Amino acid sequence: MDRRSFLKTSAIGGTAAAASSLAAPAVAQGQVKLTMVTTWPRGLAGVWDSVERFVNNVNEMSGGSMVVEAKAAGELVGALEVFDAVTAGQADMYHGADYYFVGQHPAWAYFTTVPFGMTAPEMMTWYYANGGMELHHQLGEIFGLKSFLAGQTAAQGGGWFRNPINSADDFKGLKFRMPGLGGQALAKLGASVQVLPGGEIYQALSTGALDGTEWIGPWSDEKLGLQEVCKNYYPAGFHEPGAALSVATNLDVFNGLTPEQQKIIEVASAEAHQHNYALFIANNGPALERLRSTGIQVQEFPDDVWDAFGSASKEVLDGFMDDEIFAEIRNSAEASMASASGWMSVSDSSYTAQRNRVLGG
Repeated sequence: MDRRSFLKTSAIGGTAAAASSLAAPAVAQGQVKLTMVTTWPRGLAGVWDSVERFVNNVNEMSGGSMVVEAKAAGELVGALEVFDAVTAGQADMYHGADYYFVGQHPAWAYFTTVPFGMTAPEMMTWYYANGGMELHHQLGEIFGLKSFLAGQTAAQGGGWFRNPINSADDFKGLKFRMPGLGGQALAKLGASVQVLPGGEIYQALSTGALDGTEWIGPWSDEKLGLQEVCKNYYPAGFHEPGAALSVATNLDVFNGLTPEQQKIIEVASAEAHQHNYALFIANNGPALERLRSTGIQVQEFPDDVWDAFGSASKEVLDGFMDDEIFAEIRNSAEASMASASGWMSVSDSSYTAQRNRVLGG
């Protein structure tokens, strides 16, 4: 597909391209200053750590010649308004989860996660070795963005529920928070799906506006206080097997930087990505044990519920295959996932099972 032609003729792409031309990096006394808006409240466990890591990386790697000022959700624009703010030149860059923007294009989901998609190692393999980054850039170009992965939550939990889930019918009418294409799959099971930013989840759950929610994992969920409202927790979920976070820079702003400054953004993002992955893995295990000790019921979905998740997810993904860009990105991701899992299933998975058996882990 000629994406530049799409950019010129598409109403969405044309608007984004025209708006982005208003943007230019702010330079004062030789120092480039970039304003970053985010989808996260300040200090939110894990995700805000990724913001700070990226910001510090840029500032330190540039020797202070390029400074990023991070704005929490609501400080400049709302959490779910960051995409529009950056494409319009109101801010220079955003940090967020790209699947919040599937309304702009469903393929954005692949650069966070899709239901029954890639684990974190599989995502890294696709992104850095099998063409995922290039596809991220191509999709971003349509909207006047230059995007890089800059965070990784690892596998996210299936969620918090007031009552146990015994069958797929239990989702009918359930008011549940789940963004991205996973939320669309859950809607096919009859759930009333809502997309709320992280800062609004606790209140919605505690007031009854939600019957249940997913957020990230034990560490972040505990910090958010979800265990105070719901007592049934499902650590394994279908919707986010390895959720990446992104930094996206207004394309005109990015092109106005020197090659060295552009490389700093790329490398700062990649380092924040791997550091964030380690941070979540390091904190989730201890947090889960703390939750168990308080009486939280740690549950598993029955097989027939997993089957229902699978059927609904396939229906959602298949429904976008007439879009050329979505199809290209999906096919690329699934080919990479199959290749990586083919090896990992006979190496890492087998080794881990045997290690646990031999050592009693």
